[in-house]
Amino acid sequence: MARTARSVHARKKRRKVLEQAKGYRGTKHSSYKRAKEQVWKSGVYAYQGRKQRKRDFRSLWIQRINAGAREHGMSYSQLIHGLRVAEIDLDRKILADLAVTEPEIFAGIVTQAENALGANPVESRVSVERKPEAAAEKPDTEAAPAVAEAPDTKEQPEVEATEAAERRAEELRVDLSAVEGTGQEGRITLGDVEKASKDGEDG
Repeated sequence: MARTARSVHARKKRRKVLEQAKGYRGTKHSSYKRAKEQVWKSGVYAYQGRKQRKRDFRSLWIQRINAGAREHGMSYSQLIHGLRVAEIDLDRKILADLAVTEPEIFAGIVTQAENALGANPVESRVSVERKPEAAAEKPDTEAAPAVAEAPDTKEQPEVEATEAAERRAEELRVDLSAVEGTGQEGRITLGDVEKASKDGEDG
């Protein structure tokens, strides 16, 4: 019986391993034997690293949730137990994100957990009232310019000119409010300003 050659498959297998070990140092990227050993070890390390990464993130999420719950007089274990009693299905990743980025919503969730632990009726929706920080910090400074600039905002839509037309109008001392625009959507162009200037000199 004739022998079946397996050189094609063997070369393909070796090429695949050497491609995976392409960035390794020394003979680990050129010697098939050493490359195969290092690729196998790298896979083991990567699997262990992925498991450790999940543990690290879970620990971080628990720390953030605990810090947010402590601000409302609850511990992490009490909050998680209250959420289970209230049948609020939120994982730790979402809770940690809410505790950091949405403190108002997180406070509503903590209230739901407190109500569930106290045997109080749990509402199906969480009402959140957000305070506009910018408006609260500067109420007077925003209102005053609005009243003072009201006449200007009314006149702005009536006079629309290009930058070149505005510069030319300043040079020729032409009042743009008296110039009729022939550009797109009635915008005053450079030619309109020069024409108005000539008409004024002729008049």
